Amino acid sequence: MKVLADENMPFVRELFAGRAEVITRPGRALNPVELRDIDALLVRSVTRVDETLLSEANRLSFVGTATIGCDHVDTGLLARRGITFASAPGCNKVAVGDYMLAALLRVASHKGWRLAGKTLAVVGAGNTGSEVARRAEGLGMRVLRCDPLLAEAGLSGLVDYDDALTADIVSFHVPITHQGPYATHHLLSRERIKRLRENQVLINACRGDVWNNQALLERQQGEQPLTLVMDVWEHEPAVLAELVPHVLIATPHIAGYSLEGKARGTFALYRALCAHGGQPEHHTLAELLPPPAVASVHLNDTPDQALLERLVRLVYDIERDDRDFRHGLASGEPGFFDRLRKDYSERRELGSLQWRGVSEGAEALGFKA
Repeated sequence: MKVLADENMPFVRELFAGRAEVITRPGRALNPVELRDIDALLVRSVTRVDETLLSEANRLSFVGTATIGCDHVDTGLLARRGITFASAPGCNKVAVGDYMLAALLRVASHKGWRLAGKTLAVVGAGNTGSEVARRAEGLGMRVLRCDPLLAEAGLSGLVDYDDALTADIVSFHVPITHQGPYATHHLLSRERIKRLRENQVLINACRGDVWNNQALLERQQGEQPLTLVMDVWEHEPAVLAELVPHVLIATPHIAGYSLEGKARGTFALYRALCAHGGQPEHHTLAELLPPPAVASVHLNDTPDQALLERLVRLVYDIERDDRDFRHGLASGEPGFFDRLRKDYSERRELGSLQWRGVSEGAEALGFKA
């Protein structure tokens, strides 16, 4: 069996050693000729799997994406061609929860806020949104959940989108869709951007096209700018460079880029491909992960907000990602965005760090108790 995989997908060779020939390529640059005689294609969100890409795929029987979202894959085309499809729902929700906790603490430090009692609206209350809500509630924040699809399915306790946009902090966790009653392209539209209050915080860690970046730039250049955290950008890998100086935290679509999250994504496809081929699984997820640099800390008391920020930074420093992004943009390097993603340093999840002495509240915030 021949497997073609995105070069940024870890542990592919380890998982498929002995049962497949593994070829890795840059995901954004895959071309149809490379799919000749390939049995399985493993991608991430940067690869558009469509009629053009598959035009030379003469043996392809399996396509998997190591991501939660599937908007980059023409699943209808795969079904028509009898190609099995698999994704990895929830694989990086914990990593995004870590990113969000780090971002919230950085925002609070910048604005002099105590997060307990502040209101966070989570737009998109699925796997990732629910994880973010759990972290925020662990901080003592009041959480508003907004998800029209879940509301339509009968889930109670949700708010509508306009109510969500009144929160102190609004965080977006939706897929990108262009059609239907709940299309998310430019969900944060020019009109809604104009109506937001000056002291509000907006966070986008889902898809760049969910926000109208040009309209945001115009708002930020005015007299009442917002506080922005942006991990994703409209028209990636291109970035609206003029907007970056007006963003508190700017990162290159790496919110879900923990080592554990990547491993879960690859492992989900490994399991799916084993099932597809009727073969047994010979590996476990745990065996893929090395021990963390710092495995535990001893606490004498429940950490306050300032100490919590230090504990988060011990595992994940969001400000380093911000600095790397700004340096890369300033360098003028055409491919800086993808280079930062490809060369992203190993990042562990907060759950790799155990609280000893005092463990109350640890799990709600993503740490190990």
